[in-house]
Amino acid sequence: MKHNKLYDKLEYHYRAFDRSKISPDPLEVLHRYSNPEDVEIIGLLSSIFAYGNVNLILRILDNLGTLVGKHPYDFVKNFDYGKDNKLFRGIRYRFYTESDIANLFRLLNRAVTEFETLENLFMNGFNQNDENVKAGIDKFSEWFIANCAKLKCYTNGIRSMFTMPEKGSAAKRFNLFLRWMVRADELDFGLWKNVKKSQLVIPVDVHIARISKQLGLTSRKNVTWNMAEEITTNLKKFDSSDPVKYDFALCHIGMRKLEF
Repeated sequence: MKHNKLYDKLEYHYRAFDRSKISPDPLEVLHRYSNPEDVEIIGLLSSIFAYGNVNLILRILDNLGTLVGKHPYDFVKNFDYGKDNKLFRGIRYRFYTESDIANLFRLLNRAVTEFETLENLFMNGFNQNDENVKAGIDKFSEWFIANCAKLKCYTNGIRSMFTMPEKGSAAKRFNLFLRWMVRADELDFGLWKNVKKSQLVIPVDVHIARISKQLGLTSRKNVTWNMAEEITTNLKKFDSSDPVKYDFALCHIGMRKLEF
């Protein structure tokens, strides 16, 4: 597809996939909250669980939403693992056991106790002069993994929650979380002002990988950080300041098996 035609198509789909097309997507869960600190907490939770069948993702997020109530930030801030871990009995999702999920909240409690917000934690390890968010994601994950080691709760489930680009991971779920926090439009919240939209990297899953190959946005076969960077670099040819704005449309075209 020629550059101009591809640009027109990308822009058309970006405009077409507005707030009215949000469902089914984990992002719809974030829109149930208005307080920025609540959106941030529920956003990280939603991104961590954002793998697999979307209906199952929404089901577990509904269960967690019932548990944390109207103010997830307060729930996390007041979380006492000793007496509250029993709240997660029977709550599990794919690789995550009920113990993993309880320990996730234990880690989030430590994060807000030390940094007050997740943005402060991320910015603690992010260099604003970096080309993209790669090192910031690594530092963010490293903090959680290091604290998990201190608590002796490191498991396969926890490891899969906190992936790292430096180890080759496409870090789809963290890139998704950052898109929600940094970008601002009908879909994304734009709560974090110290990360540029141009520093974001597209969240690559099987849908994004497949359609990106079809459109010539990547020549790579395996879903890795290098693929995510290559797709993002090519999308910058169409919008250098906000390349990841096309993510939602591209993903849902793939999910819904629509024609591009």
